[in-house]
Amino acid sequence: MATLILLRHGQSTYNQENRFTGWVDVDLTPTGYEEAEKAGKLLKEAGLTPDIVLTSVLKRCIYTTDTVLRVLDRSWVPVEKSWRLNERHYGGLSGLNKAETAERFGPEQVKIWRRSYDVQPPRTSDEDHQRLMADPRYKDLRSTDVPYTEALADVLVRVMPYWETRIEPLLQDEQVVLVSAHGNSLRAMVKFLESIPDDEIVGYEIANGEPIVYELDQDNKVISKTVL
Repeated sequence: MATLILLRHGQSTYNQENRFTGWVDVDLTPTGYEEAEKAGKLLKEAGLTPDIVLTSVLKRCIYTTDTVLRVLDRSWVPVEKSWRLNERHYGGLSGLNKAETAERFGPEQVKIWRRSYDVQPPRTSDEDHQRLMADPRYKDLRSTDVPYTEALADVLVRVMPYWETRIEPLLQDEQVVLVSAHGNSLRAMVKFLESIPDDEIVGYEIANGEPIVYELDQDNKVISKTVL
């Protein structure tokens, strides 16, 4: 039996400011660090200690990971970072205030951009795309790998190769795997794990700093799920 722990990072500065974050690299708030510390304590109380942590290349997840491992006194545990675990790319909405965006485009349109499974927000500019391509984290990727915008469906397509080549083999070795990532990259995994229909995943929420623990069988099928 394998154990998979999914953890969304603590509150970020853009979460606090009600902004679309996506691939924008922002820090945690003081509350976010507290949420990460609480997550570590919950895992410790449950007797769950990861053998390896997989996270994104964005610092709100990296700092959450560091805090959790410090609380668990397991800062020596291997941590691997992948762009495939990044948050959904919000395209031209990135950095915009959600309330102000709703005033500009209408709340119904913004709801579609935010919550629909396969409708992408407006694309980011060519300049912003080139800026991402020049970032040291992404400069070795193909241009087609760095998105202009994404729907949740696109995030699932991005995450699945990493699931199949990295996460599944670790689980088959019966390691305790902690995936410290973002709301949408984790929602993509949950959709896959629980076979959630497209029209139902749009209403599925993952709270900041709240560990979700799956026990999986030898075929990586869900045996049980616990939210700490």
